[in-house]
Amino acid sequence: MTGNVKETNRIALPRIGVLAIQGDYAAHAAALEEAGATPVEVRKPEQLAEVDGLILPGGESTTMLKFLERHGFFLALEKFCGSKPVFGTCAGAILLAREVRNPAQHSLGVLDAVVERNAYGRQIDSAILHSETTLPGGLLEMVFIRAPRFAEIGAGVEALAFRDSSPALVRQGKIMAATFHPELSTDRRVHRLFVETVQAART
Repeated sequence: MTGNVKETNRIALPRIGVLAIQGDYAAHAAALEEAGATPVEVRKPEQLAEVDGLILPGGESTTMLKFLERHGFFLALEKFCGSKPVFGTCAGAILLAREVRNPAQHSLGVLDAVVERNAYGRQIDSAILHSETTLPGGLLEMVFIRAPRFAEIGAGVEALAFRDSSPALVRQGKIMAATFHPELSTDRRVHRLFVETVQAART
């Protein structure tokens, strides 16, 4: 009886994919487990049909984009983003934005925001900061590594946390994006928010 209950609970958890071609996707998977989801490493476009939501992790956005376009993944992602929750962190946020600067770059264009690549300098200029956030629980730890910056966000985009005066965590309906790496923090509030977004979309 106990075993059946555990199995039912496991199946009931939302299945959230993590694009596993670059970046610390294993850390995202661990964070998702702690936040109450079943992580799935996604490497092929057909795997998107198996998940309820998707995380686009950090990495090098140009390299990620070349991989996606070469393997027919880009069009599948565009379709997925139109119907299911997506969360982009760092390079993933760049891929979601409607416009990319410094330099210009093709993107999915599903998040009404303008993003500037490497806006805070090189790897040596990486930082761990703590910011006020609309998420309950006090200051939010944010790990920035060669981070982009949201230069503009549309009227329908909600800023949930800031770095200086620039949004660092945003939400637009079922789409979330962060210019930092929440998977490198022990604070799971950001991943929990995405899991809740996926759960709400499932129902």
